[in-house]
Amino acid sequence: MFRLRPEARATVRVRVEGREVAVPEGASAAAAVLAAGLPAVRETPVTGAKRLPYCMMGVCFDCLAEIDSVPNRQSCMVEVREGMTIRPQRGARVIETDAE
Repeated sequence: MFRLRPEARATVRVRVEGREVAVPEGASAAAAVLAAGLPAVRETPVTGAKRLPYCMMGVCFDCLAEIDSVPNRQSCMVEVREGMTIRPQRGARVIETDAE
């Protein structure tokens, strides 16, 4: 379903849920998720429904992922870099607060 464009220039290697994927330089982490063929990048917190990147422009939040050990990242808004690690977001978003 998702194929990389053949005219892509330099590639960057990233790890998506343990799989090494080569994606074009300048691509988003969401594009790397799609290229890796994952069945889902996150699950909804209430029903556990599987979600994949949808809008690819930061509006829908279906692409939330853990990127380089930082959860709740919109993968469509993050440019890939060599050695990046992308893992699916599991469960509800955790919102950090400074409450003491």
